Amino acid sequence: MTIDRTTTIPTDEQIRALHERYAPSEEAFTLVYTHCQIVCAVAEQLLDRYDSPLDVALVRAGSLLHDIGVYRLYGVTGQLDHENYVRHGVLGQALLRDLGYPELVSRFCAHHTGVGLTRTDVLRQRLPLPVDDYTADTVEEQLVMYADKFHSKTTPPTFVTAASYAAGVRRFGADKVVRFAALVEKFGEPDLPPLSRRYQQPLI
Repeated sequence: MTIDRTTTIPTDEQIRALHERYAPSEEAFTLVYTHCQIVCAVAEQLLDRYDSPLDVALVRAGSLLHDIGVYRLYGVTGQLDHENYVRHGVLGQALLRDLGYPELVSRFCAHHTGVGLTRTDVLRQRLPLPVDDYTADTVEEQLVMYADKFHSKTTPPTFVTAASYAAGVRRFGADKVVRFAALVEKFGEPDLPPLSRRYQQPLI
């Protein structure tokens, strides 16, 4: 499915069709698409409390598409390539670009990892990425990146509190803790227990 480049924001139905098309298995689809739905639900909670108007449709699309590149990391045996997982963002952005989606949509894929990857991060950590900045620039991108921090595709998948994420991100540097704290201050904390119960996944 290739769309015209003048098309801006895909619908939920179009996005689900993309997940179904590129997921290598039902298990992969369930893991990734459910995570994206959860991130969307978290983002929408935070949207309701944010003072300034944001592009709601763009936030939904960014939330539902941000991890589509994960499918490109599944091997022929069905195993996920965890060693190169950090590449899922650039792989997703390339996939959406190739399909003709505009930059404002495809950027969500490459610009949601952690609290934003800088050129310095790529070089210092020797990440398998083109040397560039992968930071969330627009408020919509920041919101999706932030909402993503509250759910993890671990085995089993879990919801993550702000305190737990802050403790975990410290290993990447004090600057990351400060950056996450600024996002908490900007957007507030989501109400995770209802989502944890709804999806029957633990909250840590």
